[in-house]
Amino acid sequence: MAEPRLSANDTSSQAHPSWLGDVKVSVVVPALNEERNLEHVLPRMPAWIHEVILVDDHCTDRTVEAARQLMPDIRVVPNLRPAGKGNALRSGFEAVTGDIIVQIDADGSEAPEEIPAFVGALLAGADYAKGTRFVSGGGTSDMTGLRRYGNKAFVLMVWLLFRVRFTDLCYGYNAFWTRVLPRLELDAEGFEIEAMFNLRAVKAGLKIREVPSYEDDRVHGVGRLLTFPDGWRVLKTILHERFGAAKPSPSPPLP
Repeated sequence: MAEPRLSANDTSSQAHPSWLGDVKVSVVVPALNEERNLEHVLPRMPAWIHEVILVDDHCTDRTVEAARQLMPDIRVVPNLRPAGKGNALRSGFEAVTGDIIVQIDADGSEAPEEIPAFVGALLAGADYAKGTRFVSGGGTSDMTGLRRYGNKAFVLMVWLLFRVRFTDLCYGYNAFWTRVLPRLELDAEGFEIEAMFNLRAVKAGLKIREVPSYEDDRVHGVGRLLTFPDGWRVLKTILHERFGAAKPSPSPPLP
């Protein structure tokens, strides 16, 4: 692997750090047959997390049992919609009880030790903290040249159509205030969920901050993202959000 995984630090190991105040952080982990990878994710969660929600996306292995063994107080939520990352995340978002939601993948590619950076961006004034692999401090060892080219093309398209400069459009490590969800009306079913979230956050006028993040290789198994079919879904999402979809209903300023 290109770079070592982050190690736990004092900030993430505190029972409840003073800088967090009374804010409760919920972590949503969508999982489809990730039994062997959860040991590389769940034990590394900061101790001050309010709740970890594992979304059972129609698993056929021992993912749920492994999760409960690793973290007895984990909340398991079934995805009652058809299988798909977007559907699984939406099911998890609907179940949270915290003030902040962090979404992180279950395959071990995203370091839970980065959670304080995402939460810190929100506490500093952002409504939505989106991870990016393409700024200083970020990186990836889990992206083919074709997918990297596609991401750049999507970023350029978003700049031309929405006049917003993102450096990454399709990364699955993000955090946001729970209160912003109703303004976005998310309805994506698959891997296009992150692109939809990013674009609807722009259209809803949210304060967005990009947070550097390093994406490692998944630990076990093969990723389910399919370059061309899922790339096509992202492209359709971009075009639909610009030309075919009404903007989310106007809302009063966030408190």
